Amino acid sequence: MLTEQQLAKLNWVKTDGMMPAVVQHAVSGEVLMHGYMNQEALNKTLATSKVTFWSRTKQRLWTKGETSGHFLNVVSITPDCDNDTLLVLVNPVGPTCHLGNSSCFHPAAPDWTFLYQLEQVLAERKHADPKSSYTASLYASGTKRIAQKVGEEGVETALAATVNDRAELTNEASDLVYHLLVLLQDQDLNLSAVIENLRQRHK
Repeated sequence: MLTEQQLAKLNWVKTDGMMPAVVQHAVSGEVLMHGYMNQEALNKTLATSKVTFWSRTKQRLWTKGETSGHFLNVVSITPDCDNDTLLVLVNPVGPTCHLGNSSCFHPAAPDWTFLYQLEQVLAERKHADPKSSYTASLYASGTKRIAQKVGEEGVETALAATVNDRAELTNEASDLVYHLLVLLQDQDLNLSAVIENLRQRHK
């Protein structure tokens, strides 16, 4: 969350008391929506850990999800270098857009967002009927078989690279990533855990 020092530096005068707030998915990186916060809205957001804006239409504080239940649970809030705009990282509950889309800017999304979306689909199929999809049948086959598939796809990816077949390398790498995500889900791990481990190694 914001530190006392960051709060003190926020330039409310420059923004006429109404600061733009960009809301971004903390895991996928997808930009979900944009709104405005006055000091009261920011204070409520900090107190409840749920994004609250000042609604220019309703002329009152408005907590996103107060009607739909699709709250935006705050992970962090960071001001920009000019201290006149806020970036709010969140874990959303349900779709953010009133049209039922994950983002109010749908369909625009960074490539990495698809990996997160794919991971959610794979998680949903862990307990599905094995006959309903290849993914469900993989889970039903057990960890050993899933791990074996990761090994096979790893070898095939390496072989495609050695013969400089870019199309085949793309296909095999896709298979490898897919089966690796399935294996992680089988072991109750998300890709974010791997990313955090890489981040710590990088430091």
